[in-house]
Amino acid sequence: MAEIIEAEHWIESPTGHLYAKSWAPPALNVSQPVILFHDSLGCVALWKDFPRLLAHSLGRRVIAYDRLGFGRSDARTDLPGQDFIAVEAERFLPLLCEQLSVRAFIACGHSVGGGMAVETAARFSARCNGIITIAAQAFVEENTLKGIRAARREFASADALARLVRYHGAKTDWVLRAWIETWLAPGFAGWNLDEALERLRCPVLAIHGDRDEYGSLAHPRRIAEGRGSFHILPDTGHSPHREHPTLVIKAIEDFLASSEND
Repeated sequence: MAEIIEAEHWIESPTGHLYAKSWAPPALNVSQPVILFHDSLGCVALWKDFPRLLAHSLGRRVIAYDRLGFGRSDARTDLPGQDFIAVEAERFLPLLCEQLSVRAFIACGHSVGGGMAVETAARFSARCNGIITIAAQAFVEENTLKGIRAARREFASADALARLVRYHGAKTDWVLRAWIETWLAPGFAGWNLDEALERLRCPVLAIHGDRDEYGSLAHPRRIAEGRGSFHILPDTGHSPHREHPTLVIKAIEDFLASSEND
């Protein structure tokens, strides 16, 4: 594999510093970078090799960052509000773009990060030229809540909790509460991406596993309906980019090649 240049960045925000990392091939093309939005328990490190493989395959820069309270970014004490998915796009994405000199971009998000990618594109339609969601939720579904309740029981185990501590350190308890308490709150039951989806002006690719334990195939269908395509991977759960990275990257390659040549 050709060399990939990695760089670390610190993004200043009014509420704390955000950690970011970028991957780029030496012979960087002029295409827009891909910005990655992580899931509810995720961070830059939990993308594993996916950003590097994606940068190599696409020949373009890939950027990932830890949301405030996650990974290596600064801690926070307040739990996210019920509008946290839209707020991420509104408040933090512009800071990343400004400080890393990003003008136009492709938004790609896993799970709740997929919702953040959609909200980002809805707010910055002149700058976002494509959306890729991976195992994203478009609304609150009983399957999603059932999966979260099961995870809450799992993380009662010290061994399971220790796996998260490796990535979030002292912030781990907050990370779990931010996920579980927000999604299981009665007031969050009516959340959906419908308004943001209606405002999209760029092509969409929704990737989903047919065995996703946090959401049925209704999610990629709603995300892609009338605005793009969905790609269902067989025998795949909630992390297609880790379970089948080659297939996911090939789907992204084909999507970008098609959308940018139209």
